[in-house]
Amino acid sequence: MSESSEDIHVDGTAREASDERDVSLRLDGVKKVFGDGEVVAVNDFSMEIYEGEFIVLVGPSGCGKTTTLRTVAGLEEPTEGRILIDGENVAGQDPRERDIAMVFQSYALYPHKTVRENIGFPLEIRKYPADEVEERVVETAEMLGIGELLDRRPADLSGGQQQRVALGRAVIRSPKLFLFDEPLSNLDAKLRIEMRTELNKLHDRVGKTSVYVTHDQAEAMTLGDRVVVMNDGEIQQVAPPEEVYARPVNQFVAGFIGEPPMNIFDASATMTEDGVRVTAGGFDLTLPPSVAETVRSWGRDLDRLELGIRPESFEDAALLELGIRPESFEDAALLDVPPADGRSFEARVMVVEPMGAHTDLAVRATGHEDDESAEFTARVSNDTDAVAGETVRLAVALDEVHLFDAVSGDNLLV
Repeated sequence: MSESSEDIHVDGTAREASDERDVSLRLDGVKKVFGDGEVVAVNDFSMEIYEGEFIVLVGPSGCGKTTTLRTVAGLEEPTEGRILIDGENVAGQDPRERDIAMVFQSYALYPHKTVRENIGFPLEIRKYPADEVEERVVETAEMLGIGELLDRRPADLSGGQQQRVALGRAVIRSPKLFLFDEPLSNLDAKLRIEMRTELNKLHDRVGKTSVYVTHDQAEAMTLGDRVVVMNDGEIQQVAPPEEVYARPVNQFVAGFIGEPPMNIFDASATMTEDGVRVTAGGFDLTLPPSVAETVRSWGRDLDRLELGIRPESFEDAALLELGIRPESFEDAALLDVPPADGRSFEARVMVVEPMGAHTDLAVRATGHEDDESAEFTARVSNDTDAVAGETVRLAVALDEVHLFDAVSGDNLLV
């Protein structure tokens, strides 16, 4: 569901006509087709990116995010559409004429050059004075915490240090745009976390417009001012990370963002005096009257819905807490929730996984214990007494439940 550049605001909502912020990069109806039109890698990609923003393109492999980045860089020419940098249409321009710096998955350092020579190379080929090159190399290296490595060669550096050198080479000439193509994917998990922090600090210091491509949702959620979720070459949602998580516009975004992924149940809904009764996966939930008003306005088949609950929207009802994200559940025994409250139900615990800060339960609703396809995940408090093979009463945070159209996949509650 691509959005036009006229419609997208920095927070993903409709942009006011009076928005006076400078647009650093604009993609207008960009389409990229490979071969004889058989492969549409990017389709109708339109958005505006504002001066100093850090934008992250995220999606599964083959969704078109890297191709989009390469069209901005000038490494691919769009089949249709325009790309404007600071208001100038750069179609047909050589990458070197676009005043951008790109950091790739591979560090692409010159093995025979020192760190000092690698970082300073972009200035040297532009004939900067030697004293200015040295001054800026030292300043850049100190900013990235590699000042003591200037006389070493790439073979003597760790992966994280090599990536810092690659960043330094991009930063030193202060381009209009930074483009990052999965720059952390070759690092181990610990180094990726460290480098995410370094990238955040670097952006705060430099303040340049940045477009970052990744398949890693953790990188997208921690780095992006806005996140662009892509699938099948098209924009699915553009919004700040917290909005993409809490208010996914469709079932794809709901399932892609969040770990563990959102639980999705085949569901149907019935209007009642108390609100909306949703039946799904062997349990019933009663959504509040505020939701009923929205449901009445749909004009859709209430027998063909998908219910989404994040694992973290559950809780052990003996303690407390539908897409239902795993964390939207809680053990009802912990919450003193009455049995017939419209928000809790019993389930058989199949697996208990203590995770340190919480406990993940693999469960099946009562009456579906023998159905493997009915299994879902609930992320509950560590105080739960849930035991594999026994029954637990789960409570759902009803304000975190999502209802999707079974045909279009649209989230009907956003």
